[in-house]
Amino acid sequence: MLKLRVVVLFGLAGAAVLAGTTACSGTAGATRGMPAQARAAADRTPATRPGTATAYVVNAGSGTVTPIATATNRAGPAIKVGDNPHAIAITPDGKTAYVANYVSGTVTPITTATGKPGPAIKAGFAPGVIVITPDGRTVYVANWGKPGMVTPIGTASKKPGHAVRSGIYPDAMVITPDGRTAYVANLGSNTVTPITIATGKAGPAIPVGNVPGAIAITPDGKTVYVANWDAGTVTPISTATNKPGHAIRTGETPYAIAITPDGRTAYVVNSVPGTVTPISTLTNKPGRAIKVRAGLASIAITPDGRTAYVTNSDSGTVTPITIATNKAGPAIKVGTNPEKIAITPDSRTVYVTDFGSGTVTPISTATNKAGPAIKVGKGPFGIAITP
Repeated sequence: MLKLRVVVLFGLAGAAVLAGTTACSGTAGATRGMPAQARAAADRTPATRPGTATAYVVNAGSGTVTPIATATNRAGPAIKVGDNPHAIAITPDGKTAYVANYVSGTVTPITTATGKPGPAIKAGFAPGVIVITPDGRTVYVANWGKPGMVTPIGTASKKPGHAVRSGIYPDAMVITPDGRTAYVANLGSNTVTPITIATGKAGPAIPVGNVPGAIAITPDGKTVYVANWDAGTVTPISTATNKPGHAIRTGETPYAIAITPDGRTAYVVNSVPGTVTPISTLTNKPGRAIKVRAGLASIAITPDGRTAYVTNSDSGTVTPITIATNKAGPAIKVGTNPEKIAITPDSRTVYVTDFGSGTVTPISTATNKAGPAIKVGKGPFGIAITP
């Protein structure tokens, strides 16, 4: 099953589409684990004036990043980065965006004030996941491979540090809100590796389910949730002990995961049956599956905690889910092969990358109506929005 997934992921127009990245964020992701961390950071960020943020879109097929002003939904000039850029993360102060270039083996820093890229930073083999510590001092990049590695980069020096060994095919990563520990989901070894930020040392591997491909952490930092694609389960991990709890049964192929800002519920996207399973973080019990559509790719939750948005890649739509009722609303038509989602800090607008269309679709959260598609580069995948 793992070999099949790798072939499929690498076959999308040359883009290394690895679950767990994003932001997701998460989401990416999510990883697609990045979209979860980005949301957690947004929850801790003071409110900004409506429309003052900028969305940065990673165009895997054209080696560029496109900035979009959220006030006008207009795209700015493309910013040249490396070969097959895949993931992006923005520092908590919003001053610098870091882009992981999968084929180049580099990370490109972009100054958001000027839109200018800095010199490429060597970042190890096949960097496909990127996250930033809450203090903004260190960028962590997961290097896809066997063995897998994680490369730290100092944001002040723009220099890479010593790579840390993780498991096989690290595919998603989150950092605790206190900035003490990074957790890396290793898709090929069925483990999660905890890395102590202060020392750069990896702790003992934590066993989880088969093919862990997405990861998220509660806002209080107490529990990490890992979606195990081939096991059809989610594994909770206590960050106090680094011990896994009992696997939680969800649907087939749990592909992405996001946690509400109040930390009460984890929402798990089950790609094959086209459902979303809510899990109570208090009891670790799954609720009734929410029917959406097949071919799900990612999920993001508004910072105000009211709505979750799920991309349905097979149907070119996005499904909104009302958190208070766990009810899915009518699917929102977007572009071809919607992939990643990012939401403005004021919760007013959802931006969806449409991999097949070369566009980004804005959605008003007030009406759940899609606006005109915004033309970006070829193969838009990752997206992040300034705080």
